Formats: sequence, C-alpha cells, structure tokens
Amino acid sequence: MTAFATLRHSVVEGQATSLFLREGPVAAQLLLTNGRQPRLIVAFAAGNSGAGLWFEPSAIDVHWRLLAPLQRVTKLDAAGRELHGIEAELEADADSLVIAQGLVGSVRVLRDHQFDRRLPAFGVLAPDIQAGATLAVWARDRLDGAAGYQLGLKALDGNLSRHGADGIRIESTVKGQPLRLRLRVLTGDEPLTPLSAERLLTPQAADLPNARIGLEFLAFEEKWLAGSWRFHTYFGRDTLMSLRMLLPVLQPQASEAALAAVIQRLSPQGLVAHEEDIGEFPVLTRLNAGVAATDAVPLAQAIFDYKMVDDDFMLLPVAAAYLLGTEPGRSRAAAFLARPCADGSRFGQRLVRNAMAVLAAAAPFAAAPEATNLVRLRAGEIVGDWRDSADGLGTGVYAYSVNAVWVPAALAALLALRDCGLLAAWLTPSAALDDLAQRVEVWSTRAPPLFAMSVSAATANASIASYAAEIGVPAVPVDEAINYSALALDEAGQGVAVMHSDFGFALLFGAPEPAVLERELASLLRPFPAGLRTDAGLLVANAVFANAALREQFGADRYHGAVVWSWQQAMLAAGLARQLERFDLPPATRNALRQAQSQLWPLILATHAVAEGELWSWGHDGQRFVVEAFGPKCKTADESNALQLWSTVYLAVQPPADLALDAPNGGQP
Repeated sequence: MTAFATLRHSVVEGQATSLFLREGPVAAQLLLTNGRQPRLIVAFAAGNSGAGLWFEPSAIDVHWRLLAPLQRVTKLDAAGRELHGIEAELEADADSLVIAQGLVGSVRVLRDHQFDRRLPAFGVLAPDIQAGATLAVWARDRLDGAAGYQLGLKALDGNLSRHGADGIRIESTVKGQPLRLRLRVLTGDEPLTPLSAERLLTPQAADLPNARIGLEFLAFEEKWLAGSWRFHTYFGRDTLMSLRMLLPVLQPQASEAALAAVIQRLSPQGLVAHEEDIGEFPVLTRLNAGVAATDAVPLAQAIFDYKMVDDDFMLLPVAAAYLLGTEPGRSRAAAFLARPCADGSRFGQRLVRNAMAVLAAAAPFAAAPEATNLVRLRAGEIVGDWRDSADGLGTGVYAYSVNAVWVPAALAALLALRDCGLLAAWLTPSAALDDLAQRVEVWSTRAPPLFAMSVSAATANASIASYAAEIGVPAVPVDEAINYSALALDEAGQGVAVMHSDFGFALLFGAPEPAVLERELASLLRPFPAGLRTDAGLLVANAVFANAALREQFGADRYHGAVVWSWQQAMLAAGLARQLERFDLPPATRNALRQAQSQLWPLILATHAVAEGELWSWGHDGQRFVVEAFGPKCKTADESNALQLWSTVYLAVQPPADLALDAPNGGQP
C-alpha cells in the first residue's frame, strides 16, 4: 500500500471524546463516552466495520482518559489472514464497571444497537475470558467466512468475571483505585485508499487545520465517507453537497473521485444511491432473508439504498458545476464521461440514465402544474430529502427542497449540458429534450409558490409569545406579516407550517426573483423564535406557527428540529456569495444579500470551535443563546458525528474580504 502521512486528531463534544488515527491500512475512530452510561466504540473506514462496548449504568459519572496515543496494530488470524486495527491504554475513574453488551462487525449493527438496543440474528457472541481472568475477547470470522473481527479488553490492574449471560464485570485490584484497561480492536475488511493531500486540495484552500484533517480522514480514492462514527461509508447526498461547496478548492482528481463514486452507484434506472451496505452488513441482510451461501450473488456484494428522492436531482447540477463551471472540469469533461464502469457502460451513458429519470419524475407537474403532481416521497417512505429522520418533514410528503429547488435545478443543468453538446455522444435519438426550456420555466415559476405561507402580524405575535413562554426564551415581536415557505406539503397539498433553512439550496443552485430573495432572507434571519437566527447559530427549523404536535417534533432535542447544522450555515453563506455575483439584481436586493452576510458570518465565526462536527443544540442563559452539545438533549436516538464530511466545506466557504466583521479566531471559522 502507498505510504501516506499519519493523521491524528481529537474532538471533544459534550460527554464524548473522539480520537482519530489514519496510518497505513488503518483509518479508525475511538469514541469514549463519559457519564453515568459509559461507552467505548471503534469504527473503521474499512468495510464500515467496528466494535462497541456498552456498560451498565454507573452510580457515579465515569470519565475516560487516554494514557498513551492510539497505536496501529496488524496481526494474523488463525487462518493466516491479516487483521488491522488499533490499540489504546485507557483509565476510567471507577473501581468497577459492568459491560452489558459487546459487539463486533458492521457499524450499521452498532448504530442499530445504539438506537434501540436491538441485536442481530447472527454474529452476536459471548466473550471469552482468558489470561487468568484479566482479558475478555470477542472474536469471530465475518459471517460469510472472510477474515473477521476481534475485540479484546484487558484489565491491567484488575480482574474480570462473568456477569449474566453476555456481560463482564471489571474490578480494580485495589478498591477505590481507577481501572486501567488495554483495548484492542481489529478488522479483516479491506482497507480503503486515502486521497493524498496533493490530490485533494489546491493552495487556495483556507488555512483550517481541523477541517483539513477532517476532509483527509473522510476522503478516499474509492469514495468519500459521510461522517464518523455512525456514517463511515458512502452517502450520495453528502458526497454531492460536499463536492459542490468544496469545488473551488479541490484538485480535479478529488472532484472526479467524488463524482465517480456517485455515478458508479447509480441504479439501472439512473437513481442515485443514498447509502451503501458493505462489509458484513449485506451478508447479514441476505442471511436474514434466507439466502444461502451458495446463491449466485455473493453474500458480501454491496446493497444500495435508493429510497431518497432529493439526491436523484442533485447529480446533474453538481456534475454541471464541475464539468461546465470549472476550468479543469471543462478540459477533462470528455475523458471523464468516457470512463468505463465495471459493467462496461460509460460515465456519460450513466449520467444520461439519471437525466432520463429526472425527466420522467418531472413530467407530470410540467404537464399540469398542480400540488399533487409534484415529486412525492416514495411510496411507503416517510423520508426523502436531507431531513431524513422520522419527524424531519413533519406530516409532509412533497418536500420544499426537492420541488422548489432540486427539480428545477436538475432540469436547468440538463439544459446547459445539452446546449454545450457535452451529452451529445451519449443521448439516444429518442431522448425528448426539445421542450426542456419550457419545463424549466414551469418548474421554476409554478412550484415554489405552492409552498407560500403567510401569517398576519397579530397572529404571529400571539404564536411567538406563546411559543417563547413554552420553551423559556424571550419573545421577539414583529410589526408586519410573516411570509415564509412551508417545509413541505402534506398529502392534500397543504403546507406544513414549519420555517426552515432550505432556501439555502435555492441560493446555491437557483436564481430566485428579487422579491423572493428579500422575502425569504427576512424570514430566515429574523431572531428566533420569530425566525431562525440565534446567538448559537442559524436553526434548521422553527415550528413557532405549527400545532402542539409539530412543535414537539421540531424542538431543540430533535435531529432536524430547532438545532444548528454546520453545513447548512456554510451552504447559506456560499449561496449568498453566489447570488451577489448576479448582474440582474436591483440595489435593494443586493443590500438585502449583503445584510444577510453581515448577520450570518458572525454566527459562523462565533461557533468555529464546533464547526467541523455535524450539528449542535442550544440553551438560553437568561441573556443569550449558547451552544450545547446535541447528544445529551437528544430525544431521538441520533447523535452528532464528531467529523462530518459536509462540515469541512469552510475550506472553500470563507467570509467576504470586504465584509467588516467582529470575528473571533482571526476571522476563521
């Protein structure tokens, strides 16, 4: 394997400390969770594999301490196959702990167990106590017989004993003395190939060491990983959005690695894969379905999830941004589209497949622009865009982001690709593109107004006062009607009364009319709870005008509720800069855009310490909103990733040089 620079990194977020090591064939995260319910998790980029130890509740707060830097380990299993992993020496300030459950295998299994303590039907094993009752080992082959996984926990100054069927009690030799432990976790799954630093970023990338390390840790030749620890694998949406925002500072090899990963995973119908099941997880899925090991499809062959809707419409706009909007892309476009896939098809053919899927999905509304002809979530699904938690769209089935932004953006990108002749070699004579400009016009002008919501000043102030008292924050009265776009439409085409941050997509990928820009920016940047702006950042949702049930679903304890996502702030900032490049906007609209920048960037700069993570929540100290880690407040089973791919985009998204800002940290997020 080619030698790459060793990466070491750490992130502290609330009760969780994440330690990262990329060295040789190992790219791993060790997550140490303090508190009354301590936890140890290791996640590898290889095969999206890992191991976890969940401890029984403790009577005291437990704090972990790393006694020495993480070490890379390579050893052979009983069959002589290489296993790669990490070793750590830890101290816990407790003299006794009880392991309730240990698991090795797919991170997807670890995620599921974290979610609701479920266990898979295959692969769960009791620990083996060895070395004079000082070492507990969980070790097995992968479920298809390939090289598998090992987890070892050794008490350096204590002993182990069984606790129930699968549990282990660890006790210090001297009562009252902290436990000292050696943790070793290994995986047999195939390592990925890092993108070397010289193939990743140009010299124009911002000097943000943490963001750079995060991107280097998550970017590989084969694919980009969405986040660590829970999403240590490919996600289509995350890849495309990160690529688009990082595009100004990416080397062409990196841009093409990201695009290629998406194109290679398209369905035969041209749909973009949301997530992939790799390593042991497809084996487990097929075994659960009763597939035999002798079946024609190998048990470990990847399984792709195509349930999302928004990413199907992202590929064309992002591909066009690289192939048409950058000099390296333009000069390399023909060669890139001619690259072969494993099945013998070419990238250009596959991109056209996606274009045909876009046209088919957009056709009903283009022919009859009514709400119920918009692009709906797939049958039986409650998720379909980036707000992909169970409550993310409330009761909505027609997402604003998909219909007001992504469909018209995809059609416009297809029009641009057609007009420049880049797809000519790959289009069939039957491809119906003659009226494409008309379809773009229908979608751009008729879809967004269907999401329009309006609340009179009197009604708004009553709702604001009530909601502010309910959540314990100051009310912010308004003196005019509030106009905003609904988060989604329900089955009947009625708006879901939740304000949101998704207008950022329109700023980055569309060309909204001046009146729309001014209206939506005013809605976004009003102080919470009248709008989305807080001292802790720009919230992604606000249900101030919704009913009680929706208000609960969009609180500060919900994954897509009244919380701050780092990349959404970055996207809004990038979108504002893009709109200011237009020459068709009147002075009043340009002033509104500049005012929005002057309000947004201080929020981004003030939260630079948490910017590389996934999301955060907030509290109110009686004076102002303050950042709080999301995990401890979470009422769903989600938690924030310490590293998130699309939170590294501040390497490209930077404050305007001519904007006067009172910026902490020297003006760097």
